[in-house]
Amino acid sequence: MRAGPSLALALVLFAPALARAQGLADAPRTIERVKASVVAVGSFQRTRSPAFRFLGTGFAVGDGVTIATNAHVLPATLDAEKLETIAILVPGPGRTAQVRPAVRGATDPAHDLALLRVEGAPLPALAVRDSDGVREGEAVLFTGFPIGNVLGPYPATHRGMIAAITPIAIPPPSSSQLDTRAIRQLASGAFPVFQLDATAYPGNSGSPVYAPATGEVIGVVNMVFVKGSKESALTQPSGITYAIPSRHLVELMKQGAR
Repeated sequence: MRAGPSLALALVLFAPALARAQGLADAPRTIERVKASVVAVGSFQRTRSPAFRFLGTGFAVGDGVTIATNAHVLPATLDAEKLETIAILVPGPGRTAQVRPAVRGATDPAHDLALLRVEGAPLPALAVRDSDGVREGEAVLFTGFPIGNVLGPYPATHRGMIAAITPIAIPPPSSSQLDTRAIRQLASGAFPVFQLDATAYPGNSGSPVYAPATGEVIGVVNMVFVKGSKESALTQPSGITYAIPSRHLVELMKQGAR
């Protein structure tokens, strides 16, 4: 029996909603898998209390000993005299969280992305796909450590969708509202970022933004670099969450593999 025109139109209209619903139905399995790849990023100093200082979120990519995060998450300086080092913390049940040394790898300051190389056995790596095909309205998840220095190394997942694809910097009505960061970003060329209808918190910087059905990474949450450019004219932060599209991470991974 052939579907009539009205039924065919309804199927076309509701197909995206059905796809989103199926993706969210798969979310629990996807989240469980992704959490094994998400780590806390910070610095380690044995004589300090606590020895691990939390700075943000990262996630395993590529060979499993490569960690992707935001460049601004990494400490600007380290206390060499007190043997402070970059480190990741791999969450575990109870008190089994593991601190592992890390070193800086390739960095992309223009897109606020960085790679780390960590010691030890590989972690489950997340697949990173090119984000050029991402469209507004797509459902997404992101997993990280909101307010991790207070709430501890327990990854939390938030749900949202791509609310807009918008330039990282937009000139304000008055030049007096431009700060140094916004001027630098406008001068270097604006690029599209993802605006999400979900709330991220300090500590979520570096969290993977991924498809609920597959776990493929399409972006990296950014709470400092983007806001400082897009919202420089605001006296109060908006609470909007932004993410760097994964195409820039794909390019950085290629650079790091050379």
